[in-house]
Amino acid sequence: MRKQLLRRHARVCLLVVAAALASPAAGVAESADTIAVNVDQAKLVRLPGKVATIVVGNPLIADVTLQPGGMIVVTGKGYGATNFIALDRAGEILVDRQIQVEGPSDRLVTVYRGIERESYSCAPLCQRRVTLGDSDTYFNSAMSQAGSLSGTASGSAGAGAKTN
Repeated sequence: MRKQLLRRHARVCLLVVAAALASPAAGVAESADTIAVNVDQAKLVRLPGKVATIVVGNPLIADVTLQPGGMIVVTGKGYGATNFIALDRAGEILVDRQIQVEGPSDRLVTVYRGIERESYSCAPLCQRRVTLGDSDTYFNSAMSQAGSLSGTASGSAGAGAKTN
């Protein structure tokens, strides 16, 4: 009985992966007044050169960073919509645009184990992916591994620089 259940579960997982790989990932549509960006991705947008201040409606949804020459970097932080306003030095509004942040556009597979959720990026192999909404255990485990890897890489780079 257990073997049949495991086989059935494996078939369901394979069907989910196959369906995700077969359907092309939908991109985020962008209109003239809306900047569309995927969560965990950045987009460059050119604004008038005299922008002095950027105000973001909800920085939990998107981050906007002003670069020299009127270029901004819009980074999707969370799902949803917000706006940003660009002001000149006199406080005049130069730009007031919407930002729409959507889910990932890559081949994402979501696995539910009861109420627990795990996300995998499957292009071409399925690898763990930390996505907003994943269960705490899965999310924290993946972030811990990433932090350990980053710390080890930084430590190795620092140790290598000292051994001259």
